[in-house]
Amino acid sequence: MSDLNWKESLNIPVKDTRVQTDDVLNTQGKTFEDFNLKRELLMGIFEAGFEKPSPIQEESIPMALAGRDILARAKNGTGKTASFVIPSLQLVKPKLNKTQVLILVPTRELALQTSQVVRTLGKHLGIQCMVTTGGTSLKDDIMRLHDPVHVLVGTPGRVLDLAARQIADFSECPLFVMDEADKMLSREFKGVIEQILSFFPPDRQSLLFSATFPYAVKSFMDKHLTKPYEINLMDELTLRGISQFYAFVEEKQKLHCLNTLFSKLQINQSIIFCNSTSRVELLAKKITELGYSCYYSHAKMPQQARNKVFHEFRQGKVRNLVCSDLLTRGIDVQAVNVVINFDFPKTAETYLHRIGRSGRFGHLGLAINLMSWNDRYNLYKIEQELGTEIKPIPAVIDKSLYVNENEESIPRPFKLEELPKGKERSANGYNYQGQPELQQTPQQIQSQLQAPQFPQAPHAPQAPQAPQAPQAPQAALAPQAPQAPQAPQGGQYPYPQGAPQYGYPNQYPPQFNGYPPQFNGQYSVPQQQ
Repeated sequence: MSDLNWKESLNIPVKDTRVQTDDVLNTQGKTFEDFNLKRELLMGIFEAGFEKPSPIQEESIPMALAGRDILARAKNGTGKTASFVIPSLQLVKPKLNKTQVLILVPTRELALQTSQVVRTLGKHLGIQCMVTTGGTSLKDDIMRLHDPVHVLVGTPGRVLDLAARQIADFSECPLFVMDEADKMLSREFKGVIEQILSFFPPDRQSLLFSATFPYAVKSFMDKHLTKPYEINLMDELTLRGISQFYAFVEEKQKLHCLNTLFSKLQINQSIIFCNSTSRVELLAKKITELGYSCYYSHAKMPQQARNKVFHEFRQGKVRNLVCSDLLTRGIDVQAVNVVINFDFPKTAETYLHRIGRSGRFGHLGLAINLMSWNDRYNLYKIEQELGTEIKPIPAVIDKSLYVNENEESIPRPFKLEELPKGKERSANGYNYQGQPELQQTPQQIQSQLQAPQFPQAPHAPQAPQAPQAPQAPQAALAPQAPQAPQAPQGGQYPYPQGAPQYGYPNQYPPQFNGYPPQFNGQYSVPQQQ
């Protein structure tokens, strides 16, 4: 192949014509050729649909190739995975039959996805990549490691197990990579990570990537990294392409509200988050009963079922996925344009990672939060911590905020070549019943729908007087009520006894359930003493 025409023989995918934001466009104008990469690696990069490096790739790839330790912080969906996979593949020597790169990630789904990025970008290099996670056969992993493995992608528990059994040899492994480093250095994983590092040579190179870095990372950096090159591209925390709204609804109206959203929004694919595994399953079944295709995924499911759901959702075989926070980290499905928090998260970090499943790589997305009365303080706290504004949902959402007219140009995720054999038994005696099956269309069901019920959120108070509490505003909500509610007196609105005051100026909780607003005035804001 001559130097002049090697690009002409590449199988380059259809160009992605969607609008992008400055999160990925604000670059210095470099190209992948400027990094002096192997031609075989460049071929894999271009055939994967990559055109130009994003800001985090421009910053991190040259420093990683220079051998520096890196501590990099960048927004969700801006190309962090390729930022460490590309230099890793460049540094690997295919003729040396030893493990030369270890990539650690917190979840099994993210390990599958990352390993496929490695295989796709490195398909012309002759490099062997293996993924190893819990929930799969240890025997299969042992057999696989008898053959050459250049890049090992895995979750901490299984990697430590293999290293402790002296099956995985890291004694000459020059490169250690951690994705989602904030999660990896939490109490849950930190001890395991430090044990894994004890199997590495002292002069290893370490690359740490994440969207958030708590103080735990600082102590780890001082102990294990050598003069790290720090990259921080987080001038703001939330992605510019994601429009954020909230709908203030009672718990029992959430499913009705969700049904309305499905009928009004132009959803390509959506991810819906719940705060507990029991609510994940029940909501998926309810959505299916409403006539919409829906799968669910959570940590108690057997690994084989989780792999199958993840693979089929990535390939677009199902439109909606209900899940717990299992899939908040790193999961990249470009076709997801809507994220719905059916249960509002309690922390800003969880919120940031959840909404980052849409608007991938600078594209547009929509995040909708279904708020109950008990979530109002968390909403205010998250807005303050992230420095963002979550607006009340309008009657009509502008499609230009989240819809791509040419869906054919949306790139499909790299197809998983081989799903590892997962264990079929479930954790902790959980009985997996399979995914719900679609039996009726929304049109057939719509006439039958009469405000379906949904169980109380786990964090909602179970006070005995709770059933009587809504009686006062119900009168104001009734469409036939001739009188408007009384104006507030003494700075207080007549809520049911014991209900605290809503603390947002110039806003009332919007009713996205077909009812008129409870109160058209302004809520007073308590004065600071």
